[in-house]
Amino acid sequence: MVVLDNARIHHSDFLKPFLEENCQFLELVFLPAYSPDLNMIEELWKWVKETVVNNVFYENTMKLTGAVKRFFKHINEHPEVARDRLCLQF
Repeated sequence: MVVLDNARIHHSDFLKPFLEENCQFLELVFLPAYSPDLNMIEELWKWVKETVVNNVFYENTMKLTGAVKRFFKHINEHPEVARDRLCLQF
């Protein structure tokens, strides 16, 4: 099962051959249009912005990239933090 938002690329002619070949292995579940509250990645990006970007000036993109990498390293090392913040059931 693959959960998708309704981005145009997810409905494009480009994907149709792949889906026809693999449809027996995949079930596509599309989220309702305009429902970012159901899309966990939106919650994750909101968290990244709150933690890394809001009210912070980075001198260059390398420092910003480093801060983002540290954020993801931390939540990968502490999955319970991500679970509690994003309300995921593992």
